[in-house]
Amino acid sequence: MKQTDKLKKMVAIALLCAMAYISMFVFHFKVMFLTFDPKDAVIALASFLYGPLTGVLSALAVALMEFITVSETGLYGLVMNFCSSAAFAGIAGLIYKYRRTLSGAVMALVGAVISMTAVMMVLNLAITPLYLHTTVGEVAALIPTLLLPFNLVKSVLNASLAYMLYRPLRSALRAAGFVPKGEGKASVSRSVSVIGLVVAFALAVASVLIYVFVLNGNFVFFEA
Repeated sequence: MKQTDKLKKMVAIALLCAMAYISMFVFHFKVMFLTFDPKDAVIALASFLYGPLTGVLSALAVALMEFITVSETGLYGLVMNFCSSAAFAGIAGLIYKYRRTLSGAVMALVGAVISMTAVMMVLNLAITPLYLHTTVGEVAALIPTLLLPFNLVKSVLNASLAYMLYRPLRSALRAAGFVPKGEGKASVSRSVSVIGLVVAFALAVASVLIYVFVLNGNFVFFEA
């Protein structure tokens, strides 16, 4: 049975990684040289279900798949993609591992937002000048007007999507036998759950509007 459970877990993680990879092609936003896609939300779900280490390893797997197949940013993009996803999913999974309640899930996602935004600010100063062949000072000048708002909104949107997708995805995986009964379950009343979903949906919509109307981003759906 233990071998069967391990195999089911590996299949589920592979499925989540595939979903994260495919999500990059389904829809994303482009703001200048920056791109947002929802893969981090899916990777965070793997971290919620199977722990922070799984989230970090899933982030590495998806970043490598993107690097090998479609990346146009080379090793710079690989490092940025991995660190961004790992910071988001790793922190989310770590907090939720020790506090498996609704408040714990919210704390986990808030921590993920802060972690991802902070990591990306550091990496933008360290790596973006090399990628764009510019100076650190010129990149630093973009932080308040582009880099900080972009990454903050990106992480909030990923957190909102992760919150909305977690329960239905967990239920689907449990029904298919990939998640044991009771695992990853956070007890919460129906009314509180509905309120949480409404807030998450509102944040997701607000994030999209900021991308389009404030940051002048382009929405791409099913890009070939």
